[in-house]
Amino acid sequence: MTFRPYPGLTIACAILFAILCGLGTWQLERLQWKLALIATVNGHMAAPPISLDRLLAMAPDDAQYRRVTMSGRFDHAKEAYVFTTDAGAAVYHVLTPFKTGEGKLLMVDRGEVPKEKLDPATRAQANPQADVTLTGVWRVPDAPGLFTPPPDMAHRIWYSRDLAAIAATDHLALSAPVVVEADATPNPGGWPKGGQTVVSFRNQHLSYAVTWYGLAIVLLGVWFSYHISKGRIARN
Repeated sequence: MTFRPYPGLTIACAILFAILCGLGTWQLERLQWKLALIATVNGHMAAPPISLDRLLAMAPDDAQYRRVTMSGRFDHAKEAYVFTTDAGAAVYHVLTPFKTGEGKLLMVDRGEVPKEKLDPATRAQANPQADVTLTGVWRVPDAPGLFTPPPDMAHRIWYSRDLAAIAATDHLALSAPVVVEADATPNPGGWPKGGQTVVSFRNQHLSYAVTWYGLAIVLLGVWFSYHISKGRIARN
């Protein structure tokens, strides 16, 4: 049997083969991490609501997506609106400061409204002036992206839930850099419409792993085929 592979080519292919296998293994590790994350979030969402004090004492990652019940009063004069879309239609999330009976200040995403309900006067019956008790989901919002448009300050419309900027505009000292996303409990008149929490994690790690391992196998096949064609590997 003849086995005389080209040394330089073999070394280069061996290094590339190891890299491809390493990337495949890394994606399998990421897959296990993502599955654990999804299980944790689903567990948080399914668990009974907990108190605000308990949430504030948790590590940020442990608090994410937990449900909380708190009592206090909205400051409707400082509503901010975050533009997004729902089923292709333009909608606005209503972010309203909420001060608890213990003096803690949080930002509550009360849900979405269509453009014709953006003016608070069109949904005044849904803006309680007295103390209320609400349940929502604890979320650390994503930071604005590089291409996020600047806010329309004249109409208090933002294009991301940039809590730091929104709070600074109204001189608010939030007790935590989070948004409490109100649950689907109906508001009088139907707006804002709560229950807009989306739990969606992109999970393509298995397909990525298969791709990297597949490329490693293809590379190995090409290496063998090339050397066989050159007579460097053969059965005598």
